[in-house]
Amino acid sequence: MFTLSDIPMFFVNFFLILPIVTLVHEAGHVVIARLFGGKIKFCIGTGKTLFHIGPLEIKKKYFMEGFCQYESLQYNKTWAHVSIYLAGSLFNLFVILIMNYLITIDVLPATLFFYQYAYFSIYFIFFSLFPYRNDDGKPSDGMAIHDVIRYGKAADPID
Repeated sequence: MFTLSDIPMFFVNFFLILPIVTLVHEAGHVVIARLFGGKIKFCIGTGKTLFHIGPLEIKKKYFMEGFCQYESLQYNKTWAHVSIYLAGSLFNLFVILIMNYLITIDVLPATLFFYQYAYFSIYFIFFSLFPYRNDDGKPSDGMAIHDVIRYGKAADPID
């Protein structure tokens, strides 16, 4: 049951853990897109831009969504686009596995913070790979994978 004692962890989840999960996810897209020679722009949040760090924009509502845009791939093949779309979820999964391993060998403590991080990462993976389009017509990673395999076209931007 959710009680008043859960409010502090709610704020930690909403304003710290979820943005970190989003950043890891978008970093996956960025790393693989760069590996294939793409030019990248990515963003955490929505609304007015607060600041830039290289190709990363941090928006005022940094705790709400993220996106990655890439263009001009040197290896402009279907498998390259599929790899880029899968990379966000794979990075989330990789961090969960590393984190769990570090907890198992007592490098990290088994705290609620890490449990919540894994929970939100699994949530992110599921909804990223579930094929759908949002109200603006932007595809999830799963739908973008479907589109690039079926129609041979890459979506832009990717979530």
